[in-house]
Amino acid sequence: MASQGEGGGKDEIKTHFVTREGTYKLMPLSEYSKPTRVPYNGQANTPVKVSFINVNDGSGSPDRICFNVGRELYFYVYKDVKKAADLTKPIDKRIYKGTFPTCHDFNSLLVSPDSVRLLVGFTAGQVQLIDPIKKEIGKLYNEERLIDKTKVTSIRWIPGSPNQFLVSHSSGQMYVYNEELPCGPTPPHYQLFKQGDGFAVYTCKTKSTRNPLYRWVVGQGAINEFAFSPCCKYLAVVSQDGYLRVFNYDSMELLGSMKSYFGGLLCVCWSPDSKFIVIGGEDDLVTVWSFQEKRVICRGQGHRSWVSVVAFDPHTSIVCGVEGSEFTSTDEDIHNVASHKPRWDLHDGVANGGTQGSNRNSLDSSRTPSLPNSPGSSSCITTYRFGSIGQDTMLCLWDLTEDIVKQPIGRSRTSVLITGNSTSLSINTLPRCNSLQHSQKMNSVGSNDVAADGHAHHFANSTVNATTKFATLSVTESRKESQDKKEHKRNFSLASRSDKSSAPKSNHIRPVDDVMKLLGTCSCPRLEEVPILEPLVCKKVASERLTALEFRDDCIVTACQEGVVNTWARPGKVGLAQHTVMSPQASVGVSVIVRSVQMQFERPSQKISFVLYS
Repeated sequence: MASQGEGGGKDEIKTHFVTREGTYKLMPLSEYSKPTRVPYNGQANTPVKVSFINVNDGSGSPDRICFNVGRELYFYVYKDVKKAADLTKPIDKRIYKGTFPTCHDFNSLLVSPDSVRLLVGFTAGQVQLIDPIKKEIGKLYNEERLIDKTKVTSIRWIPGSPNQFLVSHSSGQMYVYNEELPCGPTPPHYQLFKQGDGFAVYTCKTKSTRNPLYRWVVGQGAINEFAFSPCCKYLAVVSQDGYLRVFNYDSMELLGSMKSYFGGLLCVCWSPDSKFIVIGGEDDLVTVWSFQEKRVICRGQGHRSWVSVVAFDPHTSIVCGVEGSEFTSTDEDIHNVASHKPRWDLHDGVANGGTQGSNRNSLDSSRTPSLPNSPGSSSCITTYRFGSIGQDTMLCLWDLTEDIVKQPIGRSRTSVLITGNSTSLSINTLPRCNSLQHSQKMNSVGSNDVAADGHAHHFANSTVNATTKFATLSVTESRKESQDKKEHKRNFSLASRSDKSSAPKSNHIRPVDDVMKLLGTCSCPRLEEVPILEPLVCKKVASERLTALEFRDDCIVTACQEGVVNTWARPGKVGLAQHTVMSPQASVGVSVIVRSVQMQFERPSQKISFVLYS
């Protein structure tokens, strides 16, 4: 278990922290969890994930929250930082038997006060579409597990499409579904549609259109997460083989890649202007990759264990107008960046597995909203705020400043160290940014001897050749020798732990260059070759490993493996009072209708059942 953050006792859980905007405060009466807080083995359950949706019902609390705890799925009214939740009255609650929910996502295009569409992925490979407001059973995809038998790792509605969604599995494959089409009674047969370095795309070889529309095979090992860019054009995928791969989703072309310093990559997130990608994983680092320059621009050291979630905070990014004025989260431009929702045509044609273009959503750039730093915008982002959480129970906040973003390639880097009110220029030292003391840095990354070969790619649009090395920074020899002697506390990755029952990957994937060594290149620079960020805030905020992080207008939301969802009020957003949480005894006399549903799987002995409470 990780130790303390800034100050306080070693195992003390913090209830507030201070940034340049002010003080963030934990709202204990805004806590969401199971109605009955009984101890359970969180290590054996899937990570607790959180999803939000705004139903625009005209009330003071239009937001809805969904989270999974063990075999249970809860759907509540989310009452922000000023009101307490009534945990005894969920809008919907489902208990699954035979499988665990792993991830979920709301459809933001088809939503009303009376209906929402929620996708839920499971450990056994199935995907369910439900309406938690109408309490309908919905549809089940991959019910017989004929498409993929491995765990669903991430699920997202495809931007601009009201009925298509993308699902990734621990088998290392992704599938595109149309919720209006059947999956078929037999295992699908595929034909190659497109291939490239380290990936291949297939379509179903059938007379009639069926699910899945497409099958993506990416890298080696499990796909841990994927994310669509805010401009809705690009897809970033992180895998257990340690690679970030960025695709043009519409053309299915690989645009760039990056290799982790060590182990697999677990999480990924785009900046609000689609210019940068932040990644976290088993190397305990957060890494910022420039989409335009196709290179790693900095790394962040602060976590003592695997980084499980990374997320950008558009509400506290600093935007500079053409006149040079700066403003932060309270201004309209930042709010628009955070809450922009492109208007798409809702006429999405039925996919056809044999043709290109008509079976994917066409992402029209003319319908993409104007963002800061985008063409036609009068303002630009000069400081990016992002956060990360990890299995060390720590919440870290980071600032990516303009001086780091504009660091030139192939030059020794300098850094500005800020201590109190004094500012000093440090030359010929390892670049370090932000405000934590060096003694508070929590680095568990060691030797430069980590193998980084394989999965190397050359890109014509890259700003530098992949074989060109960064200029060596002026670091003392004693520091280099000590780094060489360090050994990572984990000497293996989980890449080989993928399910053996997964479908075999196709031989059509072109093998990547196994000879080229990536360590020391722009795809995987050494630690001393890029600036090192230190967190503005590094706090222990939970007793179990953290699993979810959301930045909202009024608050920051975190969740831990214990099944507790916490709300951290932003500075100036705390109300005068909160309502008291109702006790379980308050629900006496409330009628409960229980409906049990069973769904057959591949084998008669294997069933999934869930209970709906209304």
